[in-house]
Amino acid sequence: MAAEPRRAESGFEIEPLYGPESLAGWDAGARLGRPGEYPYTRGVHPTMYTGRPWTMRQYAGFGTAAESNARYRQLIAGGGTGLSVAFDLPTQMGYDSDAPLAAGEVGRVGVAVDGVEDMAVLFDGIPLGAVSTSMTINAPAAPLLLLYQLVGEAQGVAPAELTGTVQNDVLKEYIARGTYIFPPQPSLRLTADVFRYCRAEIPRWNTISISGYHMAEAGADPAQEIAFTLANGIAYVRAALDAGMAVDEFAPRLSFFFVARTTLLEEVAKFRAARRIWARVMRDGFGARDPRSQTLRFHTQTAGVQLTAQQPEVNLARVTVQALAAVLGGTQSLHTNGFDEAIALPTEKAARLALRTQQVLAYETDVTATVDPFAGSYAVESLTDGVEAAARALMDRIEERGGAVAAIEQGYQKGEIERTAYRLQRETDSGERTVVGVNRFRSDTEEPYRPLRVDPAVEERQARRLARLRAERSAAAVGRELDALRRAAEGTEVVLYPMKEALAARATVGEVCDALREVWGTYAPVERF
Repeated sequence: MAAEPRRAESGFEIEPLYGPESLAGWDAGARLGRPGEYPYTRGVHPTMYTGRPWTMRQYAGFGTAAESNARYRQLIAGGGTGLSVAFDLPTQMGYDSDAPLAAGEVGRVGVAVDGVEDMAVLFDGIPLGAVSTSMTINAPAAPLLLLYQLVGEAQGVAPAELTGTVQNDVLKEYIARGTYIFPPQPSLRLTADVFRYCRAEIPRWNTISISGYHMAEAGADPAQEIAFTLANGIAYVRAALDAGMAVDEFAPRLSFFFVARTTLLEEVAKFRAARRIWARVMRDGFGARDPRSQTLRFHTQTAGVQLTAQQPEVNLARVTVQALAAVLGGTQSLHTNGFDEAIALPTEKAARLALRTQQVLAYETDVTATVDPFAGSYAVESLTDGVEAAARALMDRIEERGGAVAAIEQGYQKGEIERTAYRLQRETDSGERTVVGVNRFRSDTEEPYRPLRVDPAVEERQARRLARLRAERSAAAVGRELDALRRAAEGTEVVLYPMKEALAARATVGEVCDALREVWGTYAPVERF
């Protein structure tokens, strides 16, 4: 009796058996190429992990800058090779810790950074010329990047030596997360200004991490994740071109950020399909000639949305499978979630175990022994073609709506993701989709667990720091620099230059964002029913 086909997360059917007939007429040269060569299906580097493993970048940040600094030092001492900063919600929204809207949120889901002193404490004792730092910050990405540069300069590190990534992807905020500040057009202008500034001042910095992760966390399936992410990437490329930049001047510094789910085979196919689509978009659509402009380099985080509060230790198995999918898919850097993140911020033990998971994969398995071990697999190549076709169809629909920004304003991507999320939840509730420990294999007893707690006094301490800052600094100097920033925002010059001067004069992140709010306004989405 033949088995029934199973449906992939992306919507097409996965056959119970694949064979030579599955790839009839399939051209390996055109579809694969060699590793490190167009269309980069097999990876962006010729040797991939046989030369060195991926960057093991652990995402962390909570409470005060001093508390987060201690966690970063632990991660580096434990063998981490890159840092990834989580900022609290007020910082993500461009509010100071003493703003009325920040009440109750300071230091909760990340670290509070209000100004240059906080950034200096955050990286105290960590040589910025020797580490690669990723900052998960979007609407206020420019001021946070400049604070990092100022701290690097204070350490004696030249801007040209700084390496890392600033997420700087505000379009996905309108689709999935909601931590936007300004309307889409000035937000795109600010993104392009970061491109222009870094080209001149911080040339090794990755100026954007175009993110599908948060859309996946909101419910997007793999095809939607890469389609909506790459469509946003196209919008950023067009914005940079409109600002007068040549494609090969900025495209080599673009990077991406994806999720890794437990559906290992489809996830591997997703990463391979994304590289192939982007290479063709950049070469054939935008005329990029530099191979670095055609390569889709990406960071991966394991899927927090798939972790469960029930039987949390089972998440160790989930994270391992997810991490393996990212590695077999060819990621450039990886963050593995703590097993307790469905309950609270990860404890020190959970963060250490998450890092050890990557180290076991890198040093105790043979996945780094050969490049792209799934190449030529009847199943994986068929799945890669299936994900690619589904993603391209979605990208075509976005173009028909006028591109990513117009589609966002029409609510298209958000609506598609919400429909998928609803379908997945119904399948889980009905038992059609198994979630171990939730709707099958449940346990009558749960072991006690003590989550990490953030000290509620963090907010009060940050408010005292801000009061002291405002009393000690020159209010006149800050006012002059913020006025210069407003004038730049009203014109066409790169706003990061006057913004840096304001931050160096000890203006706060909130004050800088408020100055831009006065010129550009804020975004309020139109509700559609």
